[in-house]
Amino acid sequence: MLNRLTQQSPDALLALIKLHDADPAPDKIDLGVGVFRTESGATPVFGAIKAAEQLLVDRQDSKAYLGPEGDMGFVQRLIPHIFGEGTVSDRLGGMQTPGGTGAVRLALALAKRAGVTRVLMGTPSWPNHAQIVADLDLELVAFNHATPDGAADIEALLSALGSAGEGAAVLLHGCCHNPTGVDYTPAEWDRIAAALADGAVLPIVDLAYQGLGVGMEADAYGPRVVLAAVAEALVAYSCDKNFGLYRDRVGALYWQGADADGATRIMSNGAALARANWSMPPDHGAAAVRLVLEDAALTADWLAELEGMRQRISGVRKALAAHGTAGTLDLTPYGRQQGMFAMLPLTPAQIAALRSEHSIYMAGSGRINIAGLTAGNLDKFTAALAAVTA
Repeated sequence: MLNRLTQQSPDALLALIKLHDADPAPDKIDLGVGVFRTESGATPVFGAIKAAEQLLVDRQDSKAYLGPEGDMGFVQRLIPHIFGEGTVSDRLGGMQTPGGTGAVRLALALAKRAGVTRVLMGTPSWPNHAQIVADLDLELVAFNHATPDGAADIEALLSALGSAGEGAAVLLHGCCHNPTGVDYTPAEWDRIAAALADGAVLPIVDLAYQGLGVGMEADAYGPRVVLAAVAEALVAYSCDKNFGLYRDRVGALYWQGADADGATRIMSNGAALARANWSMPPDHGAAAVRLVLEDAALTADWLAELEGMRQRISGVRKALAAHGTAGTLDLTPYGRQQGMFAMLPLTPAQIAALRSEHSIYMAGSGRINIAGLTAGNLDKFTAALAAVTA
């Protein structure tokens, strides 16, 4: 029966990695892989995480199962950072997931079980969003996310919400939109929350980059104002980026129920779906995060390291924008956007020319990882852009 399977296209990003690795050029630039990089090109382990991992080595006395809900100490310790200091509600619950991807998958599976048949989503979006929606056999209803001048198309979102009807959910990026870097302003989030409060659309917020945009508090404005406005919502969270735990797959799904009983029912369904999908999430990374958040000194160290990452990304954006133009491209909007990613309006031929003629590697969509740019390669990058767009 396995012989009936059809050949699938290889992952374009993995193919890009291989091409970059095989390129002998000493000044090649990798803007494809979506991980944070320092000025020297490293993706370091947080010092706070290293310290917490040593505590695990010294203290952990069992590798027994934790259950489908995972490390609930980890889940609870994140709540004040995501939802605000002092947040206590019997309507709020959560569970650990294998990374932010697992959280999004579980959120959409819960939504489907609750009667959602259609998912509204701004495009372009993170490619895996659409793949998960399709795999769950949900209908994807796309609307435009960004305007040509590099701002959010808030009217397109509000129009989609207004015409959604029953059985719909909307998937929103909490901050640092991937792949465009175009975020909603606080005033726009207020309008989104008001529209959701007046309608029947279930909000699902993917908060994967908290702390890498404007800061921990500001980056959580959207999810907080939405949850304050609606009875029910789901929030998918990732620690892979803001704790640097990419390969450990550390995430959580949070929900707000209409009441305490509703929150309990959501937990029971979440646990059942998790049990059928991955049984139990991996422990190590979440345990390390919990230990960081249990210790005030380690928490302060983590926040300082995270702020250093944010400042580097922001600095690269400002430096890129300061170039003004590169050929026909206006680079100034990228200084106003947030997070690690941006979209360049390039043709496939121009992207291919950047790779073959300048050893600059980016996704075929034009998405670039801002953290791949440095003081040492920014001039080369903008000169190459000017060459291929002239």
